[in-house]
Amino acid sequence: MSGAELPDFHIPHAEKIEWMIETAGWALEAVTPRSDTDPPVPAHAYTIGLPSAVGFPEIALFGLTPAAANGLLSMVVDALRGGTDITVGDELIGLLDNELRCLFAPITADESVERFPTALAWYRGEMPDFVQLLYPDRNGFMPYEAGFDQRLRLAQPVVGSL
Repeated sequence: MSGAELPDFHIPHAEKIEWMIETAGWALEAVTPRSDTDPPVPAHAYTIGLPSAVGFPEIALFGLTPAAANGLLSMVVDALRGGTDITVGDELIGLLDNELRCLFAPITADESVERFPTALAWYRGEMPDFVQLLYPDRNGFMPYEAGFDQRLRLAQPVVGSL
């Protein structure tokens, strides 16, 4: 088999998103970090398809690898499908392991258009509501609290409204 060509598995990006939504009900768009911009763009991921799948806004999550973001967001989607009531703008306890707090903060339309271009394209220019899933640092401090680990500020910026 030496010298054999591998088949071309290149699939247009829109088709990948469509396939994820068809198979799981929603898609995850992972964004690689960029340090060549001002301010730098941290690694983040966001959902596409949640309003139709579970009646919840799209969710953005900053500072985790794509695999970790997928795991956490899948858990949130499963909770929503199971009937868990998640309130936007209020701290929640019990969704994350070890009774850690989290918060779903609404993101303004201006921030959404700038940060989530694949969602904008998927929804043909009509941006859905977005929230940011904020989670604590290793010491239990949320990104908007004074004790939050300052080294993580760039990785998990607060783009949602508190």
